[in-house]
Amino acid sequence: MRLHVVIEKDESGYYVAEVPALPGCVSQGETLTEARANIKEAIIGWLKVMNDRARKHKTHGIEVLV
Repeated sequence: MRLHVVIEKDESGYYVAEVPALPGCVSQGETLTEARANIKEAIIGWLKVMNDRARKHKTHGIEVLV
């Protein structure tokens, strides 16, 4: 799966990363490298939460392979 990630530097100097296709999937970092690593963790967490919700509601879930 490939996702588009938007990373911008905010006024305080932090890099803020978000995934438009995953509502609420946002992270940040003091460096670009840290922001990238953090958003990867956020994506994995977001997908796991949505998968758990889908299973609870007996809908089709997704499998997250890490």
